[in-house]
Amino acid sequence: MKILLLCNKSPWPPREGGPLAMNMMVEGLTAAGHRVKVLAVNSFKYNIDPATIPSGYIDKTGIELIDIDLKIKPLDAFLNLFTGRSYHIVRFISESFRKRLTEVLKNDSFDIIQLETLFMSPYLETLRMYSGAKIILRAHNIEHLIWERVADETGNPLKRQYLKHLSATLKNYEHEVLGKFDGIAAITETDADYFRAILLNQHPKTGNHRSDTTPEIRHSSSVIPVTDIPFGVNPEQYTCDPEKSEFPSLFTIGAMNWMPNEEGVRWFLNNVWPDVTRQFPDLKYYLAGREMPSWMKELNLQNVVVLGEVEDAHEFMSSKSIMIVPLFSGSGIRIKIIEGMATGKTIISTGLGAEGINCTNRKNILIANIPCEFFEMISICVSDAGLCIQIGKSARELINTTYDRETIIKKLTGFYQLLTG
Repeated sequence: MKILLLCNKSPWPPREGGPLAMNMMVEGLTAAGHRVKVLAVNSFKYNIDPATIPSGYIDKTGIELIDIDLKIKPLDAFLNLFTGRSYHIVRFISESFRKRLTEVLKNDSFDIIQLETLFMSPYLETLRMYSGAKIILRAHNIEHLIWERVADETGNPLKRQYLKHLSATLKNYEHEVLGKFDGIAAITETDADYFRAILLNQHPKTGNHRSDTTPEIRHSSSVIPVTDIPFGVNPEQYTCDPEKSEFPSLFTIGAMNWMPNEEGVRWFLNNVWPDVTRQFPDLKYYLAGREMPSWMKELNLQNVVVLGEVEDAHEFMSSKSIMIVPLFSGSGIRIKIIEGMATGKTIISTGLGAEGINCTNRKNILIANIPCEFFEMISICVSDAGLCIQIGKSARELINTTYDRETIIKKLTGFYQLLTG
């Protein structure tokens, strides 16, 4: 098949969640013999110099980056309050992107056009005008839910009210646009069921509704097929050797310009770390990730080691033993948890952080939602290296059986074939 991917960030280099998920698509589809073309947004949030993209990657993807200014402009943000439009979405509307997309569609034909995230949906009209391809939304999250949860966790009343406005307008847009796709590939079963419910509400069952009973589409009777395609990895690319890791040690890694990550780290440092460091005065907590805010870079807390962006995320994860994921907002799937499991790490996460992952508490992950639970789980891990090794092994087994990239791509291409007939 010939597939066009429209990406809200460059999939190369895969240094954070979104690019990792998109690059999995690129690598998996090309490895399966499909022809892939990538057209991606280049912005200040994930700015890539095209000259740094490897020639081999360019050859197999024809990747093109189009600059879009996504910086929040206070006046525009304020005026948007009176429009009813989603400010998250309108920032992605670009005449230069639309122009280049039109040229690509006029000069080539595709079987599938896949929009990576909701933020590429403003180009649906252009796609319908110049292409007969089936158009799929690859939903990395239920986007409005992220901001709804962030708003709920925000203490400042004015900020909370503004975030609620953003989440409400994004929710309205998200619900309105779902019915304009030919298919939806959610990243978790939970998200897929949510989209099905919305679509069924928009298109109640009638005598001529479509009923899909294929394994890829679980109990769907909406007019638009929906499936779940999780993030997957090539397990061979992840080393799993607990003897080479620093034990005990705690670590968190993630893009720190993503608000849920930043707020989760702040919560952990304020509510859990003081008790942990009193009980285990030699235990270190390593913080790694891109775009760290100034307050995080300037931390001066006992045994908290702030590294910033690390050169090799896999190597960093392999060198530490216990992964801390203190997330209280967000949606979709936590890609860093999948990668941590592939590396055989013991992971302590909130229930929301582990949402969408087919894991089992105390078997292949440890769940903690309040400070005393985090303290308890950390204490157990620090005191029992054998337990950590066993949980890490079980986590790696879960990756091998459920989150192997090759298996996931086969499911996705089966969905493509269903849509194209």
